[in-house]
Amino acid sequence: MAAVRPCVSTSHRAVKAGVAFVAGNSKKASWANFASACHISSVQPLHRSFMSIFGKKAFIAGVADDNGYGWAIAKSLAAAGAEILVGTWVPALNIFETSLRRGKFDGSRVLPDGSLMEITKVYPLDAVYDSPEDVPEDVKANKRYAASSKWTVKEVAESVKQDFGSIDILVHSLANGPEVSKPLLETSRKGYLAAVSASSYSYVSLLKHFVPIMNAGMLLGSIICLWFINFSYIHCFREDHSRVCLIYGGGMSSAKAALESDTRVLAFEAGRKHKIRVNAISAGPLGSRAAKAIGFIDTMIEYSFENAPLQKELSADEVGNTAAFLASPLASAITGAVIYVDNGLNAMGVGVDSPIFKDLNIPKSKH
Repeated sequence: MAAVRPCVSTSHRAVKAGVAFVAGNSKKASWANFASACHISSVQPLHRSFMSIFGKKAFIAGVADDNGYGWAIAKSLAAAGAEILVGTWVPALNIFETSLRRGKFDGSRVLPDGSLMEITKVYPLDAVYDSPEDVPEDVKANKRYAASSKWTVKEVAESVKQDFGSIDILVHSLANGPEVSKPLLETSRKGYLAAVSASSYSYVSLLKHFVPIMNAGMLLGSIICLWFINFSYIHCFREDHSRVCLIYGGGMSSAKAALESDTRVLAFEAGRKHKIRVNAISAGPLGSRAAKAIGFIDTMIEYSFENAPLQKELSADEVGNTAAFLASPLASAITGAVIYVDNGLNAMGVGVDSPIFKDLNIPKSKH
């Protein structure tokens, strides 16, 4: 192994990173030698320069409060040096901007260096509608929409282009299913299509309209889709060993499956045509305001804790940091991937909280 030592300087100076070339006898090299040669420490965090997204512009679609994954992603990108633009659902825009202006989110805006995350601009956005021609008259007349303008996907992309010229990072953090509490067999066509439209096609639409204004190149353009862990049915057990079945329905499980498939297709198309990377994050359950609409989010969190390999609370920041990694040159060869950030729950084939396992003495953590 021939290696060039990287020189990691202080935060006020540039970071020079070397490239290690693996020769034919690389099997003889140990990790310890490699780590020593490269000054790798298991406890020293990567310097921000390694992330190399300082000054990049990121548009995060789907930020309406300060306790969801969209907000966490915005914070992590800001901490890595990106300029933050957000798209907020039109009916929530006034409350979000007012809370931001009055400092209600200041506690949540604190970055690791003690500064506050700055949001350069907030755009009204309803990703269910591609262009003004798609908006029904009753929606146009709705008082929650009447005070805003240029909020369809096409119009927002045009506004961002006019304001900033281009962006480097695009994040899709949108989902809605009006019949989410219904089993799929009881879901109406209207409810099913609404879930797919808001949660899945909005992803395609965002790429269609934003990719033309993204800076191309595998080290520049990055698109990230976020979805909630794809539970169709969860079989949970009460303390009395009775079973309750929780349903993530209304077409939402289908919409999430479509997102996973579309990520692979869009990664190929955007990669070949624009040299832009497209990846997805499948996040574990989080008790955000949006998730409360499911109705049993607390039980899902409990289920995850009891059954995931890592028995700990999932932090929104862990999802945000994963997004920052995917947006950086550190992930320059990663595209079309689904990254699970769920304490390993996706790897489990069976719920270990089942009474059938009660005598197996499976290690468990206490809350």
